[in-house]
Amino acid sequence: MTKDERRVVSPWNIANVLTVLRLALVPFFVVCLFLPGTGWRLTALAVFGVASLTDHLDGELARRYGLITDFGKIADPIADKALIGAALVCLSILDELPWWVTIVILGRELGITLLRFMLLRHAVIPASYGGKVKTVLQIAAIVLYLLPWVPDWLRWVTMLAALLVTVGTGVDYVVRAIRLRQVARQARGE
Repeated sequence: MTKDERRVVSPWNIANVLTVLRLALVPFFVVCLFLPGTGWRLTALAVFGVASLTDHLDGELARRYGLITDFGKIADPIADKALIGAALVCLSILDELPWWVTIVILGRELGITLLRFMLLRHAVIPASYGGKVKTVLQIAAIVLYLLPWVPDWLRWVTMLAALLVTVGTGVDYVVRAIRLRQVARQARGE
């Protein structure tokens, strides 16, 4: 199929609607998390769970049905970072998660996002298996922190695993970006 024969995909598709829904759920999640009582805490967990499921579902639908759009390529990672970032910051504000953990994870996410934008003119580095593991571990750790009756040691071990994979995949992404940049320079004859 040539470039001209490819069908144009509307940005108004189910995958992008799910991405926007995830982004819209973030403020509701934050409000529920700060309201007192176990009921609100469990409501925040439910909202976080639904939002996390839309992350998997929107990507699956976009790939399976060819619904990948420029809007989705930009909005999806923003929605992901907003959800995870809001959860980490809120847990730190509530003094349930050390700030240094939040700063390391958000610093990595921001740094890799900026690196991705800088590399857009050369190529896109696809998400690695490690990146998917990182996301699953971050979500699992946040879920454990949101559950009121989970032992602290289990929360901490899971968050530590998420933290280690987050940093490790960040280093891997930087190494792949440097290699890509070198290949691009060689192709241009620099």
